[in-house]
Amino acid sequence: MSIMSSLPQGQGQNKEVLFVFNKQITMQSLGKKNHSSVSEFLLLGFSSELHVRTALFTFFLLLYIITLLGNGLIITLIYLDSHLHTPMYFFLSILSLVDMSYVTTTVPQMLVNMVRPRRMISWGACVAQMFIFLVLGIAECVLYAVMAYDRYVAICFPLHYTLFMSRAICIKMVTVCWLISTAGALIYTVFTMRLPYCGPYKINHFFCEVPAVLKLACADTSFNDQLDFILGFILLLVPLSLILASYVRIFASILRIRSSQGRFKSFSTCISHVTVVTMFYGPAMIMYMRPGSWFNPEWDKKLALFYNVVSAFLNPIIYSLRNKDVKGAFLKVFGGRGKAQ
Repeated sequence: MSIMSSLPQGQGQNKEVLFVFNKQITMQSLGKKNHSSVSEFLLLGFSSELHVRTALFTFFLLLYIITLLGNGLIITLIYLDSHLHTPMYFFLSILSLVDMSYVTTTVPQMLVNMVRPRRMISWGACVAQMFIFLVLGIAECVLYAVMAYDRYVAICFPLHYTLFMSRAICIKMVTVCWLISTAGALIYTVFTMRLPYCGPYKINHFFCEVPAVLKLACADTSFNDQLDFILGFILLLVPLSLILASYVRIFASILRIRSSQGRFKSFSTCISHVTVVTMFYGPAMIMYMRPGSWFNPEWDKKLALFYNVVSAFLNPIIYSLRNKDVKGAFLKVFGGRGKAQ
Protein backbone atom coordinates (compact mmCIF):
# COMPACT_ATOMS: atom_id res chain seq x y z
CA MET A 1 0.00 0.00 0.00
CA SER A 2 1.42 3.42 -0.98
CA ILE A 3 2.01 6.21 1.49
CA MET A 4 -0.51 8.40 -0.35
CA SER A 5 -3.24 5.79 -0.05
CA SER A 6 -2.57 5.35 3.65
CA LEU A 7 -3.42 8.96 4.34
CA PRO A 8 -6.98 10.17 4.90
CA GLN A 9 -8.81 10.97 1.69
CA GLY A 10 -8.80 14.76 2.10
CA GLN A 11 -5.16 14.81 3.14
CA GLY A 12 -4.21 12.60 0.17
CA GLN A 13 -5.93 14.95 -2.27
CA ASN A 14 -4.14 17.90 -0.71
CA LYS A 15 -0.85 16.08 -1.13
CA GLU A 16 -1.57 15.43 -4.81
CA VAL A 17 -2.43 19.07 -5.44
CA LEU A 18 0.73 20.14 -3.63
CA PHE A 19 2.82 17.68 -5.65
CA VAL A 20 1.45 18.93 -9.00
CA PHE A 21 1.89 22.55 -7.93
CA ASN A 22 5.50 21.95 -6.90
CA LYS A 23 6.16 20.16 -10.19
CA GLN A 24 4.83 23.10 -12.19
CA ILE A 25 6.94 25.54 -10.16
CA THR A 26 10.01 23.38 -10.73
CA MET A 27 9.45 23.22 -14.52
CA GLN A 28 8.94 26.96 -14.72
CA SER A 29 12.09 27.62 -12.71
CA LEU A 30 14.06 25.24 -14.92
CA GLY A 31 12.72 26.96 -18.04
CA LYS A 32 13.74 30.35 -16.67
CA LYS A 33 17.12 29.00 -15.72
CA ASN A 34 17.55 27.52 -19.19
CA HIS A 35 16.56 30.79 -20.83
CA SER A 36 18.80 32.91 -18.60
CA SER A 37 21.75 30.61 -19.28
CA VAL A 38 21.75 31.46 -23.01
CA SER A 39 25.04 33.26 -23.41
CA GLU A 40 26.11 32.37 -26.96
CA PHE A 41 25.01 30.86 -30.25
CA LEU A 42 26.77 28.53 -32.66
CA LEU A 43 26.89 29.86 -36.24
CA LEU A 44 26.90 26.84 -38.56
CA GLY A 45 27.92 28.91 -41.59
CA PHE A 46 28.60 26.98 -44.77
CA SER A 47 30.41 23.68 -45.21
CA SER A 48 32.11 21.85 -42.34
CA GLU A 49 34.76 20.37 -44.63
CA LEU A 50 38.17 21.98 -44.24
CA HIS A 51 39.12 22.25 -47.92
CA VAL A 52 35.74 23.79 -48.79
CA ARG A 53 36.03 26.32 -45.95
CA THR A 54 39.56 27.22 -47.11
CA ALA A 55 38.38 27.90 -50.66
CA LEU A 56 35.41 29.93 -49.44
CA PHE A 57 37.64 31.88 -47.07
CA THR A 58 39.96 32.90 -49.90
CA PHE A 59 37.07 33.82 -52.20
CA PHE A 60 35.15 35.91 -49.66
CA LEU A 61 38.30 37.60 -48.37
CA LEU A 62 39.14 38.81 -51.88
CA LEU A 63 35.52 39.85 -52.43
CA TYR A 64 35.51 41.77 -49.16
CA ILE A 65 38.78 43.58 -49.90
CA ILE A 66 37.66 44.55 -53.41
CA THR A 67 34.31 45.76 -52.03
CA LEU A 68 36.04 48.01 -49.50
CA LEU A 69 38.50 49.32 -52.08
CA GLY A 70 35.83 49.96 -54.72
CA ASN A 71 33.42 51.77 -52.44
CA GLY A 72 36.25 53.59 -50.70
CA LEU A 73 37.55 54.77 -54.07
CA ILE A 74 34.14 56.19 -55.01
CA ILE A 75 33.92 58.09 -51.71
CA THR A 76 37.45 59.44 -52.20
CA LEU A 77 36.80 60.59 -55.78
CA ILE A 78 33.57 62.32 -54.84
CA TYR A 79 35.29 64.07 -51.95
CA LEU A 80 38.34 65.21 -53.97
CA ASP A 81 36.68 66.24 -57.25
CA SER A 82 34.59 69.43 -56.94
CA HIS A 83 32.69 68.53 -60.12
CA LEU A 84 31.13 65.63 -58.22
CA HIS A 85 29.83 67.80 -55.38
CA THR A 86 26.22 67.43 -56.49
CA PRO A 87 23.21 65.77 -54.81
CA MET A 88 23.46 62.71 -57.06
CA TYR A 89 27.04 61.98 -56.04
CA PHE A 90 26.42 62.99 -52.43
CA PHE A 91 23.81 60.22 -52.20
CA LEU A 92 26.14 57.85 -54.06
CA SER A 93 28.89 58.50 -51.48
CA ILE A 94 26.41 57.75 -48.67
CA LEU A 95 25.42 54.53 -50.46
CA SER A 96 29.09 53.50 -50.74
CA LEU A 97 29.61 54.21 -47.05
CA VAL A 98 26.53 52.12 -46.16
CA ASP A 99 27.76 49.26 -48.37
CA MET A 100 31.20 49.26 -46.72
CA SER A 101 29.61 49.15 -43.28
CA TYR A 102 27.03 46.60 -44.42
CA VAL A 103 29.56 43.96 -45.46
CA THR A 104 31.79 44.71 -42.47
CA THR A 105 28.90 43.78 -40.17
CA THR A 106 28.81 40.20 -41.44
CA VAL A 107 31.82 39.20 -43.55
CA PRO A 108 34.65 39.48 -40.95
CA GLN A 109 32.67 37.28 -38.54
CA MET A 110 32.05 34.80 -41.35
CA LEU A 111 35.77 34.73 -42.29
CA VAL A 112 36.87 34.17 -38.69
CA ASN A 113 34.40 31.32 -38.29
CA MET A 114 35.79 29.64 -41.40
CA VAL A 115 39.29 29.30 -39.92
CA ARG A 116 38.58 28.52 -36.27
CA PRO A 117 36.91 25.41 -34.87
CA ARG A 118 34.78 27.27 -32.32
CA ARG A 119 32.24 29.24 -34.37
CA MET A 120 30.46 30.88 -31.46
CA ILE A 121 28.94 34.33 -31.10
CA SER A 122 27.86 35.74 -27.76
CA TRP A 123 24.26 36.74 -27.06
CA GLY A 124 25.19 40.43 -26.90
CA ALA A 125 27.27 40.28 -30.09
CA CYS A 126 24.40 38.51 -31.88
CA VAL A 127 21.94 41.23 -30.84
CA ALA A 128 24.37 43.97 -31.88
CA GLN A 129 25.07 42.33 -35.24
CA MET A 130 21.36 41.88 -35.95
CA PHE A 131 20.56 45.49 -35.05
CA ILE A 132 23.42 47.07 -37.03
CA PHE A 133 22.75 44.85 -40.04
CA LEU A 134 19.08 45.87 -40.05
CA VAL A 135 19.88 49.56 -39.62
CA LEU A 136 22.19 49.50 -42.64
CA GLY A 137 19.88 47.30 -44.73
CA ILE A 138 16.82 49.50 -44.12
CA ALA A 139 18.91 52.62 -44.71
CA GLU A 140 19.92 51.23 -48.10
CA CYS A 141 16.25 50.59 -48.98
CA VAL A 142 15.24 54.15 -48.15
CA LEU A 143 18.36 55.60 -49.77
CA TYR A 144 17.50 53.94 -53.08
CA ALA A 145 14.13 55.70 -52.97
CA VAL A 146 15.83 59.03 -52.22
CA MET A 147 18.20 58.51 -55.17
CA ALA A 148 15.25 57.72 -57.45
CA TYR A 149 13.55 60.95 -56.36
CA ASP A 150 16.78 62.83 -57.10
CA ARG A 151 16.83 61.44 -60.67
CA TYR A 152 13.12 62.25 -61.03
CA VAL A 153 13.66 65.91 -60.13
CA ALA A 154 16.80 66.17 -62.29
CA ILE A 155 15.07 64.85 -65.42
CA CYS A 156 11.48 66.04 -64.98
CA PHE A 157 12.19 69.43 -63.35
CA PRO A 158 15.70 70.40 -64.44
CA LEU A 159 15.12 74.16 -64.03
CA HIS A 160 14.05 73.72 -60.40
CA TYR A 161 16.63 71.08 -59.51
CA THR A 162 18.84 73.31 -57.36
CA LEU A 163 15.77 74.53 -55.47
CA PHE A 164 14.23 71.11 -54.83
CA MET A 165 17.57 69.40 -54.09
CA SER A 166 19.45 72.01 -52.10
CA ARG A 167 22.17 70.93 -49.69
CA ALA A 168 19.91 71.46 -46.69
CA ILE A 169 17.17 69.30 -48.20
CA CYS A 170 19.65 66.54 -49.07
CA ILE A 171 20.96 66.47 -45.50
CA LYS A 172 17.39 66.32 -44.16
CA MET A 173 16.62 63.39 -46.49
CA VAL A 174 19.65 61.45 -45.27
CA THR A 175 18.76 62.24 -41.64
CA VAL A 176 15.20 60.94 -42.12
CA CYS A 177 16.65 57.87 -43.82
CA TRP A 178 18.74 57.06 -40.73
CA LEU A 179 15.86 57.75 -38.34
CA ILE A 180 13.56 55.38 -40.23
CA SER A 181 16.20 52.67 -40.41
CA THR A 182 17.04 52.93 -36.70
CA ALA A 183 13.38 52.74 -35.66
CA GLY A 184 12.67 49.78 -37.96
CA ALA A 185 15.77 47.88 -36.84
CA LEU A 186 14.92 48.47 -33.19
CA ILE A 187 11.44 46.97 -33.64
CA TYR A 188 12.79 43.95 -35.52
CA THR A 189 15.51 43.28 -32.95
CA VAL A 190 13.43 43.79 -29.79
CA PHE A 191 10.57 41.56 -30.92
CA THR A 192 12.98 38.86 -32.09
CA MET A 193 15.30 38.70 -29.08
CA ARG A 194 12.55 38.99 -26.46
CA LEU A 195 11.45 35.43 -27.27
CA PRO A 196 12.65 32.51 -25.11
CA TYR A 197 15.39 30.37 -26.68
CA CYS A 198 15.59 26.89 -25.18
CA GLY A 199 18.18 25.24 -27.41
CA PRO A 200 19.80 23.86 -29.37
CA TYR A 201 21.54 27.19 -29.95
CA LYS A 202 22.71 26.43 -33.49
CA ILE A 203 21.96 29.19 -36.02
CA ASN A 204 22.00 27.67 -39.50
CA HIS A 205 23.40 30.82 -41.07
CA PHE A 206 26.66 32.76 -41.29
CA PHE A 207 25.37 35.65 -39.15
CA CYS A 208 22.50 36.50 -36.80
CA GLU A 209 19.71 37.25 -39.27
CA VAL A 210 16.14 37.52 -38.03
CA PRO A 211 14.53 34.55 -39.90
CA ALA A 212 17.35 32.17 -38.90
CA VAL A 213 17.30 33.21 -35.23
CA LEU A 214 13.50 32.96 -35.02
CA LYS A 215 13.70 29.25 -35.92
CA LEU A 216 15.40 28.61 -32.55
CA ALA A 217 12.65 30.20 -30.45
CA CYS A 218 10.76 27.79 -28.18
CA ALA A 219 7.56 29.84 -28.45
CA ASP A 220 4.89 30.65 -31.00
CA THR A 221 6.39 32.98 -33.62
CA SER A 222 3.22 33.66 -35.60
CA PHE A 223 3.09 37.22 -34.22
CA ASN A 224 6.68 37.79 -35.37
CA ASP A 225 5.79 36.49 -38.83
CA GLN A 226 2.92 38.97 -39.06
CA LEU A 227 5.06 41.79 -37.71
CA ASP A 228 7.89 41.01 -40.15
CA PHE A 229 5.42 41.09 -43.05
CA ILE A 230 4.01 44.45 -41.95
CA LEU A 231 7.48 45.92 -41.47
CA GLY A 232 8.55 44.46 -44.80
CA PHE A 233 5.59 46.12 -46.48
CA ILE A 234 6.42 49.50 -44.93
CA LEU A 235 10.21 49.36 -45.27
CA LEU A 236 10.51 47.45 -48.56
CA LEU A 237 7.35 47.80 -50.63
CA VAL A 238 6.68 51.48 -49.86
CA PRO A 239 10.18 52.63 -50.95
CA LEU A 240 9.99 50.28 -53.94
CA SER A 241 6.62 51.77 -54.93
CA LEU A 242 8.13 55.27 -54.75
CA ILE A 243 11.04 54.11 -56.92
CA LEU A 244 8.71 52.60 -59.52
CA ALA A 245 6.50 55.70 -59.56
CA SER A 246 9.57 57.91 -60.03
CA TYR A 247 10.87 55.85 -62.92
CA VAL A 248 7.51 55.70 -64.67
CA ARG A 249 7.55 59.51 -64.73
CA ILE A 250 11.25 59.56 -65.64
CA PHE A 251 10.87 57.22 -68.63
CA ALA A 252 7.80 59.12 -69.80
CA SER A 253 9.85 62.33 -69.76
CA ILE A 254 12.78 60.68 -71.52
CA LEU A 255 10.54 59.50 -74.37
CA ARG A 256 9.46 63.10 -74.94
CA ILE A 257 13.06 64.21 -75.53
CA ARG A 258 13.52 64.79 -79.27
CA SER A 259 17.29 64.30 -79.40
CA SER A 260 18.36 60.68 -79.46
CA GLN A 261 21.64 61.65 -77.77
CA GLY A 262 19.70 63.42 -75.00
CA ARG A 263 17.47 60.38 -74.51
CA PHE A 264 20.50 58.10 -74.28
CA LYS A 265 22.26 60.34 -71.77
CA SER A 266 19.19 60.58 -69.55
CA PHE A 267 18.53 56.87 -69.80
CA SER A 268 22.15 55.94 -68.97
CA THR A 269 22.03 57.95 -65.73
CA CYS A 270 19.05 55.87 -64.58
CA ILE A 271 19.89 52.36 -65.76
CA SER A 272 22.65 51.92 -63.14
CA HIS A 273 20.25 52.75 -60.34
CA VAL A 274 17.57 50.44 -61.72
CA THR A 275 20.12 47.60 -61.88
CA VAL A 276 21.28 47.88 -58.26
CA VAL A 277 17.69 48.31 -57.00
CA THR A 278 16.66 45.08 -58.73
CA MET A 279 19.64 43.18 -57.28
CA PHE A 280 18.91 44.36 -53.75
CA TYR A 281 15.13 44.40 -53.46
CA GLY A 282 14.38 41.01 -55.02
CA PRO A 283 16.27 38.80 -52.52
CA ALA A 284 15.44 41.09 -49.57
CA MET A 285 11.69 40.88 -50.23
CA ILE A 286 11.85 37.08 -50.50
CA MET A 287 13.72 36.88 -47.21
CA TYR A 288 11.62 39.23 -45.08
CA MET A 289 8.11 39.03 -46.54
CA ARG A 290 7.54 35.30 -46.83
CA PRO A 291 5.84 33.03 -44.26
CA GLY A 292 8.10 31.53 -41.62
CA SER A 293 7.15 28.03 -42.79
CA TRP A 294 9.02 28.69 -46.06
CA PHE A 295 12.34 28.87 -44.21
CA ASN A 296 15.11 27.09 -46.14
CA PRO A 297 18.55 27.51 -44.51
CA GLU A 298 20.73 26.77 -47.54
CA TRP A 299 18.65 28.92 -49.88
CA ASP A 300 18.52 31.75 -47.32
CA LYS A 301 22.29 31.84 -47.01
CA LYS A 302 22.59 32.34 -50.77
CA LEU A 303 19.96 35.08 -50.76
CA ALA A 304 21.69 36.85 -47.87
CA LEU A 305 25.02 36.67 -49.68
CA PHE A 306 23.44 38.24 -52.75
CA TYR A 307 21.83 41.29 -51.18
CA ASN A 308 24.54 41.73 -48.56
CA VAL A 309 27.88 40.88 -50.17
CA VAL A 310 27.38 40.64 -53.94
CA SER A 311 25.26 43.79 -54.16
CA ALA A 312 27.84 45.85 -52.23
CA PHE A 313 30.59 44.40 -54.45
CA LEU A 314 28.84 45.24 -57.72
CA ASN A 315 27.56 48.71 -56.82
CA PRO A 316 30.84 50.62 -57.40
CA ILE A 317 31.50 48.62 -60.59
CA ILE A 318 28.06 49.39 -62.03
CA TYR A 319 28.16 53.07 -61.12
CA SER A 320 31.75 53.69 -62.25
CA LEU A 321 31.83 51.72 -65.50
CA ARG A 322 28.71 53.46 -66.86
CA ASN A 323 29.60 56.93 -65.55
CA LYS A 324 31.94 59.24 -67.44
CA ASP A 325 32.05 61.73 -64.57
CA VAL A 326 33.43 59.11 -62.18
CA LYS A 327 35.94 57.87 -64.75
CA GLY A 328 36.98 61.46 -65.47
CA ALA A 329 37.45 62.14 -61.76
CA PHE A 330 39.58 59.00 -61.46
CA LEU A 331 41.88 60.14 -64.29
CA LYS A 332 42.11 63.64 -62.82
CA VAL A 333 42.85 62.56 -59.27
CA PHE A 334 45.43 59.97 -60.26
CA GLY A 335 47.33 62.21 -62.66
CA GLY A 336 45.68 61.28 -65.95
CA ARG A 337 43.75 63.43 -68.35
CA GLY A 338 40.95 65.51 -66.93
CA LYS A 339 38.39 64.07 -69.26
CA ALA A 340 37.54 60.43 -69.96
CA GLN A 341 37.73 59.39 -73.54
